[in-house]
Amino acid sequence: MIVFDLKCDAGHVFEAWFASSASFADQQARSLLCCSFCGSADVTKAPMAARIPAKGNQRGQGESLPVAINDSPQPPEFQRIKAALETAAKAQAEMLEKSTWVGRKFDQNARAMDAGEIPHTPIHGEVSPKEAEALKEDGIAVAPLPFPVIPPEKRN
Repeated sequence: MIVFDLKCDAGHVFEAWFASSASFADQQARSLLCCSFCGSADVTKAPMAARIPAKGNQRGQGESLPVAINDSPQPPEFQRIKAALETAAKAQAEMLEKSTWVGRKFDQNARAMDAGEIPHTPIHGEVSPKEAEALKEDGIAVAPLPFPVIPPEKRN
């Protein structure tokens, strides 16, 4: 996994995780990215500083090692937020176990279910923000997943 700082055309900067640089480029090319603040689909990588620690045998005298966030004491609010996110992630994972991945055919499947052409079953997949908005405008109930989903064909 790799983390990038992203920036929308309105100037909002936010962080997002991707399986690889190619995964970011693919999602950007297919307009699957949107600003987490305003929903703008015009999203690019923001400048960010590289953080490359020195090798263990090349550290200066007294130079400290990087510390993971979990190694430091956290305020109670952090623990509550962490627990809530873990609960939400577990609920999404359980829901997805009962759902079928349809990939980029989500739009087609959702419309076919709404028209009664195929049986109503739980599905999940990919749509652009514009496609999701069009489904909502047509009265088709869809909702974004709160946590990223790795498509089955892209899993290791």
